[in-house]
Amino acid sequence: MQSSFLINNRITQLFKIEYPIIQAGMVWASGWRLASAVSNAGGLGILGAGSMYPEVLKEHIQKTKAATSKPFAVNLPLLYPNIKELIEIIITEKVPIVFTSAGNPKAYTSILKEAGIIFVHVVSSSFFAQKAEAAGCDAVVAEGFEAGGHNGREETTTMVLIPAVKASIKIPLIAAGGIATGRQMFAAMILGAEAVQIGTRFVCSEEASSHFSFKEAIIQSKEGDTQLGLKQLVPVRLLKNPFSLAILEAEKNGVSIETLQTMLGKARAKKGMFEGDMVEGELEIGQVSSLIKDIKPAAEIVHEIWNDFTAAVSNPF
Repeated sequence: MQSSFLINNRITQLFKIEYPIIQAGMVWASGWRLASAVSNAGGLGILGAGSMYPEVLKEHIQKTKAATSKPFAVNLPLLYPNIKELIEIIITEKVPIVFTSAGNPKAYTSILKEAGIIFVHVVSSSFFAQKAEAAGCDAVVAEGFEAGGHNGREETTTMVLIPAVKASIKIPLIAAGGIATGRQMFAAMILGAEAVQIGTRFVCSEEASSHFSFKEAIIQSKEGDTQLGLKQLVPVRLLKNPFSLAILEAEKNGVSIETLQTMLGKARAKKGMFEGDMVEGELEIGQVSSLIKDIKPAAEIVHEIWNDFTAAVSNPF
């Protein structure tokens, strides 16, 4: 029965991948080692350009192409200051697929499509899904409130968001937020998604460039150990630590946006996720972290999710 999810699956056909499993392009975690490993395993690996200067992104693209002959993508936050330079690199290096987030995709649709690039945008509501479809995107990722990192202000959970977006658009839908297992993938696809995008589970892969201390903190986490903060700036889900708790307390006390910006400072995410400062670093991760109990190769994660998915299809109860 599981093969029926692939026969007419528009995402696997669009991306030319074996499994409808997409690794999210996460800052400080999604470098060329992780992206190529996921693509080689049959999913879609994504480079997270949000933490890369243009020359660094170019290096990671070239290393990904050397490590895999299969399709891969770049995730591009549209608010990035060097956006035009990054797009030029993506086009020159012939990246086949681009995922965008944090901005209006309409400004870049024509240039990417003219270059023959498949264009996907991340949204947090049906309204923005319809905007992405109207802008000419080939697919959308609908990301629920459970997701790690930067989140939509609507705070809509994945269980509610996916069927709502499915009813509002005709282009293919990818579900994200709170998905780390095959059974969760099965639930998302029953609700109308044709693929899933998974971040947190892949942070705890051997190939992820995130710091080992961060990975260890994730597998030790329990339910309730993440919380959405910085809502006055850009809402972001963080693993609780002294820094995040200080932010939450400051917000509770009604401090100004300027004070929050000062507390956040610069390179806070790099300090936590990449350099391993578990006290003062910003630790972006999803609610599903409480279900993750080990660190393993990315290919093993892909196959484990797919096997769990097929078992759920055969025996959903």
